[in-house]
Amino acid sequence: MLSLRPPHRDIGRRAASFPVMLLSAGLAGGGIESAGAQTTPAPQQQEAAAPATDLIRQREQELEAAREQQKKAAELQAKLKADIAAIGQDRGKLNQQLIDVAARVRGVEAKIDDAEARLRPLDSREREIRASLDSRRGEIAEVLAALQRAGRRAPPALLVRPEDALQSLRTAMLLGSVVPDMRARAEKLVADLGELVNLRKAISAERDQLAADRDKLKEEQARLASFTGERQRQLAAVEKDMDAENARAVTLARQVDSLQGLVAKMEQESKAAAKAAQAASLQGVPADLANGKPNVDALKNSGRMAPAIAFASAKGMLAMPVNGIRLRNYGTQDGVGGVEKGISVAARAGAQVTTPCDGWVVYSGPFRSYGQLLILNAGGGYHVLIAGMERISVNIGQFVLAGEPIAVMGSTSRVASVLAGPVPTANASQPVLYIEFRKDGTPIDPGPWWAANEGEKVRG
Repeated sequence: MLSLRPPHRDIGRRAASFPVMLLSAGLAGGGIESAGAQTTPAPQQQEAAAPATDLIRQREQELEAAREQQKKAAELQAKLKADIAAIGQDRGKLNQQLIDVAARVRGVEAKIDDAEARLRPLDSREREIRASLDSRRGEIAEVLAALQRAGRRAPPALLVRPEDALQSLRTAMLLGSVVPDMRARAEKLVADLGELVNLRKAISAERDQLAADRDKLKEEQARLASFTGERQRQLAAVEKDMDAENARAVTLARQVDSLQGLVAKMEQESKAAAKAAQAASLQGVPADLANGKPNVDALKNSGRMAPAIAFASAKGMLAMPVNGIRLRNYGTQDGVGGVEKGISVAARAGAQVTTPCDGWVVYSGPFRSYGQLLILNAGGGYHVLIAGMERISVNIGQFVLAGEPIAVMGSTSRVASVLAGPVPTANASQPVLYIEFRKDGTPIDPGPWWAANEGEKVRG
């Protein structure tokens, strides 16, 4: 007895694997429903609160996690106290610890910035694919239904029901022209789902690393705060009138209108600033080597009380005080009819600020539209002005080393000059650090002083 096998059976077999692939990828992607699937609402009783035992277990887990965090914090504090006790009154060791920890903080901040930058395009691509798949739910259902029907249908016998065989032949002829298009659509869906799965894995890995970096940053910041507090405690023991001097500096700052006037008044009338200025004039221009190159080896002495390198000779060697994106450069339009006298850098909230060079603090406190302002006398007639921080951790008269932590950024911009003009590529509320170099009271271009890469940066 002769029976006819219509061609659509082979086509159905070839196509039968597509629904499985799509369904598997869809389940892995988490968010694509199979064709015709209906979600049955759970009974009202199942939507009620979890049983008391589950709630108790959850609270116990939260309590255990809190205890673990408390234990880690106590261990960290004990270790910090031991480290500080080991340092004792050794200023050089304390300075070196501060510089090393500040460098690690800056390094972790940079890693967090990089991870967040990598996550942005991944998150964007995931949203695009999800939106595309969501808009094609009807197409997904159509492809799955057609392929499933083609895979399940058995060929009819020719002599039993000839009309069925004829219909099958006609269907097969039509299906033969449709399947290539359906195959292409199915393969496109599978590719999108596969990319979605891979994206989710990459995003998960990046977020895990980001969480680990943030935990490490908290530990390093706690360590830095402890060492900074110890440094200021030791200085306060020597300079008992430090608070009175800072208050006097703020009073003097209210009596002048310009930065040049502030520097001049501080170095004349503030005892601590005058002392720092005198030290700068005597020790601020260290001798360089005979070949004209700066004595970089002098940077290894973390107990030094004078600049290791003359500021004029440090071109191409200074590190930016904060990690971030350059918003404005020296000499460009400031957006309010003038030109920039310094540079502006958009930083992350709470970012660590370090000093770019050795120098004496001649002012530390609020000033006019600059917010919190720090002025360093770098010797040789050079001054470095840094503004826009939320909190400054050094005092007037103090000598600081290149790379030493001096301040912390806030969560918003605090420099009025930055808020007044347009700030490209940065959020309007993002904290911005303003940096200005001056020679004999006149602003100069700081560009030649910045290091081209990490290996060339000056650190104590």
